[in-house]
Amino acid sequence: MRRETSPPRDGWAGIVESQGLAYHRSAHPEGLDRPYWDEGVHYVFTLDEVLGLEDQVEELHRMCLAAADHIVTRNRFADLAIPPQWHAAVAESWRRRDPHLFGRFDLRYDGTGPAKLLEYNADTPTSLVESSIVQWFWLRDVFPDDDQWNSVHERLIDRWRSLTLQTGPVHFAWTNADETGEEAMTVGYLQETAEQAGLKTVAVAMEDIGWDALNRRFVDIEHRVMRTVCKLYPWEWIAAEPFAPHALAQRASMTWIEPPWKMLLSNKALLAILWELYPGHPNLLPAYLDGPRELAGTTGYVRKPLLGREGASMRVVAPGVEVETEGGYGAEGFVFQRFEPLPDFDGWRPVLGAWMVADEAAGLGIRETSGLITDDTSSFVPHRIHG
Repeated sequence: MRRETSPPRDGWAGIVESQGLAYHRSAHPEGLDRPYWDEGVHYVFTLDEVLGLEDQVEELHRMCLAAADHIVTRNRFADLAIPPQWHAAVAESWRRRDPHLFGRFDLRYDGTGPAKLLEYNADTPTSLVESSIVQWFWLRDVFPDDDQWNSVHERLIDRWRSLTLQTGPVHFAWTNADETGEEAMTVGYLQETAEQAGLKTVAVAMEDIGWDALNRRFVDIEHRVMRTVCKLYPWEWIAAEPFAPHALAQRASMTWIEPPWKMLLSNKALLAILWELYPGHPNLLPAYLDGPRELAGTTGYVRKPLLGREGASMRVVAPGVEVETEGGYGAEGFVFQRFEPLPDFDGWRPVLGAWMVADEAAGLGIRETSGLITDDTSSFVPHRIHG
């Protein structure tokens, strides 16, 4: 694994926008010199490194599924701050094995040892368009003789074809609260993969979903009954909405993608439960729910809110280091994970986003930052496999 530079393509901004990355100008806070999509640098992997990562990611996914079963069978929902009225719905969803589509592991990896799990974005993962489409066309234009860890697009189409869904169209929902356009474009891309799989689809904003009180069903703006919904709207947000009781009542008669049981994996309490179940596993970092324990006096720790996003409300406490990010998360509780700095490549620190489609590893996206915490100032950079 190494970091290399290469000249950006002429007119690269227009190229990536035409491929769906319309939000690359708005994905960053204002005032940053570096663009969100940065093809002036990229990472190079060997095939053996990628094959090793694939195996490790699929093992991590199997461990996460075992952890989900443990949470349900041991009734540990409170450790994840899941509201009591949702415990039964999540358990039933898990026992039914409601169909799931995709997820993204965030990993620390430097090419010299096992990858370390930082978190699992298992409910509403983003950076999908750039991982699946945009960096693939970059590769074809710039390094046509090389390969890439990237079968996301094909696997998504195959996954849609394999699912047994409710009758009627699949509704794809985003929220109008998305100011950058990233969620709308991500949902639009997922809708496109479903259409390529032969499914009928309808796009709808979450804010436009209605409730038919007479028939007790969710309906779209055209009053069509919604039986299958693919949403990029976190379950913990749904649980806090006024319509949450209706969603609970419809839990067996609707198909949600991602399903309610993904609440078990999209919560950072998962990190501590995995460490309980698999202590010392080479792909895990020590993590605890009741405090930093021995980490406070040794390597240091990262305090992560259970439901935090984009690196918000995090705190790093380590010898000679104390960093904290702003944010409104944390009322739900925290997990304390061993601090292991991201590897340094030319002053930049990458996080590897390894994609799962269904239960198989499907590809890689990389974000990098100059700081210790990957947040909304990070840039996405492509990768290739050489040799």
